[in-house]
Amino acid sequence: MKISTEGVKSFIPTAKINELIKSQGHAPESRIREIIAKSLDKNRLEPEETAALLSVQDPELKQLILHGAKELKERIYGNRIVLFAPLYVGNECVNDCVYCGFRISNKECHRATLSKEQLVSETKSLVETGHKRLIMVYGEHPKYDPEFIADTVQTVYDTKYKKGEIRRVNINAAPLDIEGFRTVKSVGIGTYQIFQETYHEETYKKLHPSGPKSSFLWRLDGLDRAMKAGIDDLGIGALMGLYDWKFEVMGLLYHTIHLEQTFGVGPHTISFPRIEPAIGTEFTEHPPYQVSDEDFKHLVATIRLSVPYTGMILTAREPIAIRNEVLSYGVSQIDAGSSIGVGDYSSKDEESRSKSQFVLGDTRSLDEVIFELAKGGYIPSFCTSCYRAGRTGEHFMEFAIPGFVKRFCTPNALLTFAEYLYDFSSQKTLNAGLDLIQKELAHIEDDNMRASVTEKLALMKEGTRDLYF
Repeated sequence: MKISTEGVKSFIPTAKINELIKSQGHAPESRIREIIAKSLDKNRLEPEETAALLSVQDPELKQLILHGAKELKERIYGNRIVLFAPLYVGNECVNDCVYCGFRISNKECHRATLSKEQLVSETKSLVETGHKRLIMVYGEHPKYDPEFIADTVQTVYDTKYKKGEIRRVNINAAPLDIEGFRTVKSVGIGTYQIFQETYHEETYKKLHPSGPKSSFLWRLDGLDRAMKAGIDDLGIGALMGLYDWKFEVMGLLYHTIHLEQTFGVGPHTISFPRIEPAIGTEFTEHPPYQVSDEDFKHLVATIRLSVPYTGMILTAREPIAIRNEVLSYGVSQIDAGSSIGVGDYSSKDEESRSKSQFVLGDTRSLDEVIFELAKGGYIPSFCTSCYRAGRTGEHFMEFAIPGFVKRFCTPNALLTFAEYLYDFSSQKTLNAGLDLIQKELAHIEDDNMRASVTEKLALMKEGTRDLYF
């Protein structure tokens, strides 16, 4: 694959972002309330408005932002949380990113790529715990070409085991050319996720000294090429800690605006992981722009208010206490029961950490996470119905922007939750989950929908599976 950035221009206005963050500081309470009200009407914010939220220092105004994000999340997404697991296929990489445990110069990283048999074993191990949604992760290496990615995705889809199967695979891999994206799309992937890592170009160049990833523009243009190839579900993200987090939030917003203006649809998800320690990677022990817990909550809430209709992913990098708190500020997806070593799900071994990209902060099992979500009043969801019903890309936004997704997502969440409870959960999770389902049924305002969900739940109890609206 030949990398070419001819005709590609950056849509990240570095000087303007810096000026906005500086000029929008010390906004009065009336201005902050006005911005939050606009977001609560499900309108995406403009850069000036997001910069004003980012620049808030007053503790009481910060609380207003947190409360606004919580209310917005409840209005659009309700109390459901979508669950998934990462599946690392291979950690060989030709890049030398300073902060990454997979970088080519890291001699402490044990290189591994799953064989087809190992991939089937990993998939079975995930299916056996109840997972239905995966994000498959690949290093950047010539062997992980589009055909390899497509073949591994197809292997996962083809693996049926006991009571379950994987119904949706998302991808986190290197940017491809348009033909490469078409190849991967042909096997029915969900979201293609590319993190820019940092939107600050000067910092990007310092932290990516060699390899294909050293091209800021090739990576920035990656999701444009995916859209041109017909992949209309995109995931963007920044690794918080590489540069000033306020700049990165603005970069995510400008990326959103660019996709909206160019293709008529923004990203399906936004991710905002904080940098975590990685074996053999001194940079990660003392990141230059480490994000405090307080600032992390602020940035999560600000992203939620800035792009009301976009899913937000909170990863198991974060410790349990932070995960539990930040859930209410706009998060719609989390991973659970995660392992990030290559081959880790089916065969734990002493080399696990040396095959991992970083260290996880939340190592609870899927069942433990689901139990705590249910006890906290959240509906765990494994729903994949939008993809099978054609509600993706622009069609998804037609539902999502007005907030109509809640009509489909809450009933489907209840159905996939019940499926998990009957097939995979512990007894305590089963009890807590069934109690929650009964409470949630009472909250469905549409009598016909409530009756239909009740009917499908009865069928599910008798053994019918994979029911959705």
